[in-house]
Amino acid sequence: MLSFVARRIAAALGTLLLASVLVFLAVQALPGDVATQVLGKDATPDAVAALRGQLGLDRPAWERYADWVGGALHGDFGTSLVSGKAVGGEVAAYLGNSALIALVTVLFAVTGSIVLGVLAGLYRDRWPDHLISTASLVGMSVPEFVVATVLVLCFSVALPWFPAVVLYGPEASVGQLLPAVWLPALSLAVVLAAYIVRMARTSVIDVMASEYVTTARLKGLSTWRVVTRHALPSALLPTLHVIALNVAWLVGGVAVVENVFNYPGVGKLLLSSVQNRDLPVIQAVALVSAVVYVTCNLAADLGAMALNPKLRTRGRTR
Repeated sequence: MLSFVARRIAAALGTLLLASVLVFLAVQALPGDVATQVLGKDATPDAVAALRGQLGLDRPAWERYADWVGGALHGDFGTSLVSGKAVGGEVAAYLGNSALIALVTVLFAVTGSIVLGVLAGLYRDRWPDHLISTASLVGMSVPEFVVATVLVLCFSVALPWFPAVVLYGPEASVGQLLPAVWLPALSLAVVLAAYIVRMARTSVIDVMASEYVTTARLKGLSTWRVVTRHALPSALLPTLHVIALNVAWLVGGVAVVENVFNYPGVGKLLLSSVQNRDLPVIQAVALVSAVVYVTCNLAADLGAMALNPKLRTRGRTR
């Protein structure tokens, strides 16, 4: 078990190292000159050269990468070229707001989708399965910005229950953002739940047809006990990675939905940074998103190990 955990952690660290290299190279490959973009087209060559030296753009790429990674390990991502603030604090404020949406979305979407997926699998080819499968296919087919627009028309225009847009900035408190979180979270939950429902349904169908479930039924165990004690843990194994990827997608910032609702999250910060060519912020957001993805996948692997006894005993059987 310890060797399994060690291998997963080593793979996660290697992935993060590779991601940092790719992020740095991709940002450096963006067309145009950053100093000219910041100072404007009317800037003198001396002013542009001075700013390039101040930003370290005249140094070799490997030196800039080493300094950036070294600072990132200590939480120092540099200074924003637009706001002049520390990038780490700025990204942390937006990341906290995106985490609020992710938390609300996960609480409803993941819990509800697993229940619906199990029901669809248990009632295969019957009306609950047809209803749930059709709804999930619709959720997978409709883009999230369309869902967001429909929700705004229904619950902000026709029925003014929720605000259509967020009027606060990234420094807003949870109490200020909470009334405006529900529509973005519901927009994301529709898309998120659709994929998890399909995966959970398929897993339940496969597990319920296995030999050990048939044996449990022959022993006289009730359907509820068979599902909760035998089928559900095994059915959750392939679903964990789908959940992990979608949670990372949420925390990493869903730019389209955040832009529709003017929500001050990481996705909106990334869009504005790309438009303003704020390279330190772009690099920080991309690296933080990679950390979230790797962390969620590592958590899914450890969760699969906890649910699957074969992974825990693999090392002892060799």
